[in-house]
Amino acid sequence: MPEALLPLSSVRELKALEAANGRAFASLLVIRKLAGKTASNGNPFFSVDFGDRTGSFGCTIFNDNPAFELLKAAGEGAVVRVEGRVDYYQGRLSPKLAKVVALSESELGAPGVLDNLVEVAPENADALWTEFNAFIDGLSHPELKATVRGVFDEVGDAFRWTPAAISMHHAYRHGLLEHTVHMARACRALLPLYLEVDPNLAMAGILLHDTGKVIEYEGTLSTKRSRRGILQGHVVLGYQLARKAGKIARLNEELLERLEHIILSHQGEPEWGAAVYAATPEAVFVSMIDNLDAKMGMVQRALRQAGDGEEFSERLPGLSSQLLTRPPLTQ
Repeated sequence: MPEALLPLSSVRELKALEAANGRAFASLLVIRKLAGKTASNGNPFFSVDFGDRTGSFGCTIFNDNPAFELLKAAGEGAVVRVEGRVDYYQGRLSPKLAKVVALSESELGAPGVLDNLVEVAPENADALWTEFNAFIDGLSHPELKATVRGVFDEVGDAFRWTPAAISMHHAYRHGLLEHTVHMARACRALLPLYLEVDPNLAMAGILLHDTGKVIEYEGTLSTKRSRRGILQGHVVLGYQLARKAGKIARLNEELLERLEHIILSHQGEPEWGAAVYAATPEAVFVSMIDNLDAKMGMVQRALRQAGDGEEFSERLPGLSSQLLTRPPLTQ
């Protein structure tokens, strides 16, 4: 079959071709990450991450490849038609690309194109948003509730579609909303086991812990960190949002300080982005739930993207391991 007539394959379909090295393919993909580097011999090359709603893969494009200049001109977030041959490097899909063509505005507007490229949360976003607001309404402390409402009045609808990360967990549209609702569900289930934890303060901390990501991340088809995201980070940005809203709501200084501490410490370790270690019952509780849902989010996404017959996922950096994707035999 001539390459021009090759049917389009999704990333998931490509990964199912592990035993077909050298097979020609064509795909419609988003350039999610484009990093310029220099080889030991001085030649420039790109480390590129391509993706669609079913997954992503990386590959290396050297400056003698015809695709090099096209990628340079297109940049991150561009939609491209990629043609090449299936190849693997160290067990990971890393195709050999022969041709890359950027889509025009009219081609991007064709029915279904963007829907096939943008990964979204598996749960219905409207239902998640309704549930999220119910968690806010469930706060029984008036000033804490007003503080939380104040933050979301300021950040607006962006919270509904922002991803929770660039690549690690819930890294897709509505991912931040999904992650926060999952944490709130876990909080509600676990609170009866830990009577030392103030329910209103813990729930408010969960609802606000990642709000700074609305400012930290930007982009529609690919996500990158904004200027403020690079210079301050979502932990500090979230702290600023909560402090401003808490002052307006006249939340007492004791509770405001504890709420701020939850946000500043929720990343767990300074090397992971925490400003301080968790030092209150509520902060420890929220940090552990955040870590749990982040890791299980990685697990859930890997299982969704697993190919038919695939026993293990690719290595997941957040788990420092591959994931066994076959369900257990229970009979």
